[in-house]
Amino acid sequence: MTSEWLRNIQNAKITVLIEDGKRKVHFLLENGTEMVEEYNIDTNVVMRRIWKKKNSFGTDIGWTVEIGDPEPTENNIEIDGIQESSNTPIVTQRITKTSLEWRIRNLPYPNNVYAVTAEQDNTITIRTSNKKYFKKLRVLDLERIGLKPEQERISFKHQYNTLIITYKKPSELLDVEKKVLSKILQLENTESTKECPVS
Repeated sequence: MTSEWLRNIQNAKITVLIEDGKRKVHFLLENGTEMVEEYNIDTNVVMRRIWKKKNSFGTDIGWTVEIGDPEPTENNIEIDGIQESSNTPIVTQRITKTSLEWRIRNLPYPNNVYAVTAEQDNTITIRTSNKKYFKKLRVLDLERIGLKPEQERISFKHQYNTLIITYKKPSELLDVEKKVLSKILQLENTESTKECPVS
């Protein structure tokens, strides 16, 4: 059965650009939403995923980062928010071939104080026994295909003041990723690439 998310991607207007050793893919979904993904050319893994944001009046207000580092880049991608303390915990998400990964920087507490759990509200929740940190993480890659996080797929470790949470991808997600990549590679091989809106 094809998920609604996969149908949206397959029906999107897709533009592919190879630049700086990356495959940059712009998706214009049928509902007008825009997404850009950057793939590692060698591994075909998503390194960055950003979404164009609009305000309640439909005016473009820049891009928001879902996958990859949130710092502003030379691409003029705007990041919402205010200046935070350099000691504030910062969450970034990454993707590997087999896992979803979150890194929470600026967490100085030892490994044994953390509990990382799959919750009924479909989040992965981080708690510390010293009550110093609490965070709920939405797992958007699972939400989009109608899956909930499973406890047995979660592992974590703490090193260099960073909590690294790893979620092993289920077969359903691997299958969707494979089909999306196949669509992108098909377009790349059959169409002349155009200028990507975010380069």
